[in-house]
Amino acid sequence: MDMYRRMIQNDMRRSKLTTATVTAFILISAMLTALAASLSANLMGAIDHMLLSAKSVHYMQMHTGDVDMGQLRRFADSNRSVEDVQVLEFLNLEGADIVIGEDSLAGSIQDNGLSVQGDKFDFLLDLNGEVIHPANGEMYVPLYYKEEAALGDPVVIHGVSFTVAGFLRDSIMNPALISSKRFLVSPADFEKVSVFGQVENLIEFRLAKDVSFQAFEAAYLEAGLPANGPPPITYTQVKMINGLTDGIMIAVLVLIGLLVIMVAFLCIRFTLLAKIEEDYKEIGVLKAIGIPLQQMKKLFLAKYGVMAGAACVLGFLASLPLQTPFMRNIRLYIGEGGSPLPGFVCGLLGAAVIFGMILLYVNGVLRRFRRISPAQAVRFGAPRDKSRSARLLRLSRNRLFSRNVFLGIQDVLVRKKLYLTMLMVLILSSFLMIVPQNISSTISKESFITSMGMGICDVNIGVMRTQVEDVPGKAAEIAGMLAADQNVERYALFTGLMLNRRTDDGRTERLRVTVGDYAAYPITYSKGHAPRSESELALSVLNAKDLEKTIGDEVVLIVDGAEKHLTVSGIYSDVTNGGRTAQATFDAKHEEVLHAGIAVTFRDRQNVKAAISQYREQFPFAKVTGIDETIRQMLGPVRNAIQKASVTAIGATALLILLVTMLFMNMLVAKDRHPIAILKATGFTGMDIRRQYLTRSVTVLVLGVTVGTILANTLGELVGTAIISSFGAAAFHFAVNPWFVYLVCPLLIVACVVTATMLGISGIQNIRVSQHLKEA
Repeated sequence: MDMYRRMIQNDMRRSKLTTATVTAFILISAMLTALAASLSANLMGAIDHMLLSAKSVHYMQMHTGDVDMGQLRRFADSNRSVEDVQVLEFLNLEGADIVIGEDSLAGSIQDNGLSVQGDKFDFLLDLNGEVIHPANGEMYVPLYYKEEAALGDPVVIHGVSFTVAGFLRDSIMNPALISSKRFLVSPADFEKVSVFGQVENLIEFRLAKDVSFQAFEAAYLEAGLPANGPPPITYTQVKMINGLTDGIMIAVLVLIGLLVIMVAFLCIRFTLLAKIEEDYKEIGVLKAIGIPLQQMKKLFLAKYGVMAGAACVLGFLASLPLQTPFMRNIRLYIGEGGSPLPGFVCGLLGAAVIFGMILLYVNGVLRRFRRISPAQAVRFGAPRDKSRSARLLRLSRNRLFSRNVFLGIQDVLVRKKLYLTMLMVLILSSFLMIVPQNISSTISKESFITSMGMGICDVNIGVMRTQVEDVPGKAAEIAGMLAADQNVERYALFTGLMLNRRTDDGRTERLRVTVGDYAAYPITYSKGHAPRSESELALSVLNAKDLEKTIGDEVVLIVDGAEKHLTVSGIYSDVTNGGRTAQATFDAKHEEVLHAGIAVTFRDRQNVKAAISQYREQFPFAKVTGIDETIRQMLGPVRNAIQKASVTAIGATALLILLVTMLFMNMLVAKDRHPIAILKATGFTGMDIRRQYLTRSVTVLVLGVTVGTILANTLGELVGTAIISSFGAAAFHFAVNPWFVYLVCPLLIVACVVTATMLGISGIQNIRVSQHLKEA
């Protein structure tokens, strides 16, 4: 054991830069893996703890209209899946009617309303995770509006005053992607304000474990229970949507970690092969005198085991303080996960996995020992690089480049295998730097909403049945005003209906369908196209999955009392109404309208804000929102999380390139001491030789950045699709930021490579001609 220790220590002293660089890569890999594993465990723990504390619903149906409590209780009593049931009231209010401080919520895209605390379950919690019981005159505001409100701020609703007593966590409506938000008040205050809005009923169930939500929904609809509202929300959806924003950030961190691990493997492979080449004769001698192969491998495994062990421990310890900024959003919106132990253990396991992978990889590379012939190794040493390019590229034939540039390019072409490691690192680095930024810029683009079920317009005007009784009449009134407005270039009316659908086995189910002109404001379809005739229907991804329908399949709807046979023309992503919607173009004259949306485009886009203010005054019963505000409110948290991960990727990549390039060039100079001595002896100056090595770096750099950029914009799009599709957008293309991808990123990589190369080849001046020519 002492012998191994001394040999390892001596080897590390001789190759300090190599040891430090490889250790740094393993450390970064372990740190990112431990961080992602710990964040995942903490996120899941926090969600579970919040849902447990809130006794969150397992199935909730929003319903506008009366509820027959006797019918509901009979259904609950007869269905063994139901553990408990309750109906809560949600008082829908216009955003303009809620004034916090001096500002109203007129610009909010959310359906805002008042609620009281649940009696049995679905509790609204304070920031300490405790069930809130507001006093009269107090109001608890959703965390979504934390920037708009502060403790002690006055809130006025139709002359009734409240004081912001705190902020609440809502297990169902917390995330920005959920379009409703509950403000909590006391029962007495709720009664005071109830005359100013329209009450919507939240029909909520707690169910037994392992219940099929689809089967329960079928039983609910078959019983003819109230369902006049958006599609139901299930416990699975609640859990998924609460973890979405931070989950995407963690997914990007995992992507970064995987790429850094790949770079670490390349780095280890390069250093190992260089060491084997350096000790080729000694290994041949050891094999010749009968030293077992396993005995020789143990030394290398012991060395990398020590390096990997130390790096993984340090990486895990470094991940602990890094969790603080990444956990800030989780702690605010979801809370603590109870015991910190699961996160700690998962982080430790993540670092341990990296340790195990490193040892397995080193063991795999060391299999090359079997190919070493003792006789060949002792006689000739390590085999030399062979290449046809050496015969084709002659300095005497060069007319294009300067002498030093030509020799630098020639060396890269002659020793392609040697430079492959650096090339792969630069390709991966470009990929790692560009893909997270491409994901971020894609989400930030206005056109991204077409991949989420919404067309691009300047303003959207919504009329909800929860706000007005005569939705078609009010929508027609707005359409008449828009037709007379000279600044309106075009507009389109989309009407939401809840229709019966005839299933293949003859049962009747409900399907939410929005009818309108989808050619006016097109969206992106993952398959097929928008409905172009009255006999076509497009389905959202979740509906297509639930109904087991695809392009060309038939869907039978009951429209105005008659069966209507429709063909599925397209499938699209949707983040509205629980992601379960359908699109059509037919007329439905006698069906009940749930809501109407009017998309508007102006001729003069400079005055959009003024038009929004004007329409809010003209149509106080409608929700008027601009497209920019809609995107900011809906996607802001997701965008911020991905930007945070993108900045981490850029920093990690810059460090990675610096370390690998410096290591590579340092080892290359050590390997080339004899050729460098010959160059010096034939009259080349130290500056000439440095230019040759810089040319080698730049040649590999140009090729690596080019290939990496192409892969990032093609293969990277598949990776981005996998990440972004997790919150509903299944069909999109990267919106590349050309300034970053084609200017900032290459310049940053060039700066890192040139700086590292100059540092790595600084030892050239110390090479003495006489000493190294003698050694040869």
